[in-house]
Amino acid sequence: MGYVTAAILAAAVIASATAVYTSDQQRSASNSAADKAQTQAREAMAQQESLAKKTEAKQDEATNRVNAKQPDTTGILSAAQQMAKGGLSGTMLTGAQGVDPNALQLGKSSLLGG
Repeated sequence: MGYVTAAILAAAVIASATAVYTSDQQRSASNSAADKAQTQAREAMAQQESLAKKTEAKQDEATNRVNAKQPDTTGILSAAQQMAKGGLSGTMLTGAQGVDPNALQLGKSSLLGG
């Protein structure tokens, strides 16, 4: 009878160890699947974010294209004509009268400054 009890006890230990091993394998597989799902979810979110940024950039470009500023060519031509009326010596800095030659002398009367 001792052998039968020992055999039953050994079978129970083996069954228990097998159940623990199987449970551990299932938990490991479940954790692995959960990790994989989280990784895939993060990648999908990153792709969606990238796509959203690209779409926003394209929309901004389209808006800028529609609202592009045009140069005021009539104003530019008018300003150029007004400047031309000042003569050759007229600039934005000197005006229509040009530069006074007396303002260029540094107090010396000779050409060499002596």
